[in-house]
Amino acid sequence: MSHFAKIDSNNIVTESMVSEKYFINSGAVGDEFLWVQTSYNDNFRGKYASIGDTWDKLNEVFIPPRPYPSWSLDVTFKWHPPTVKPSGVTTPSNYYSWDEDTLSWINTPITT
Repeated sequence: MSHFAKIDSNNIVTESMVSEKYFINSGAVGDEFLWVQTSYNDNFRGKYASIGDTWDKLNEVFIPPRPYPSWSLDVTFKWHPPTVKPSGVTTPSNYYSWDEDTLSWINTPITT
């Protein structure tokens, strides 16, 4: 059995399934060319395809949605903020969150 992602006309992943290739090729789930094999272990095509990811056919990778407008994609198809996340200690009650308005990381204490 293999994992497959169905892409729409905009190359966005809309579904995923575990199937044999012959079932995909049979046409029972639509045009076989709309289904792209993906790796559950991230062994190929960048990452395991998730609903909402974009299929980059040229580079044969699945790219997750951009987390924030200011973030950029690197050559390994990973999103990065314009500033590096601080290396301070994070705990369940204290962590850093991205603030798109100031384009910076904010130390966010959590109170209960």
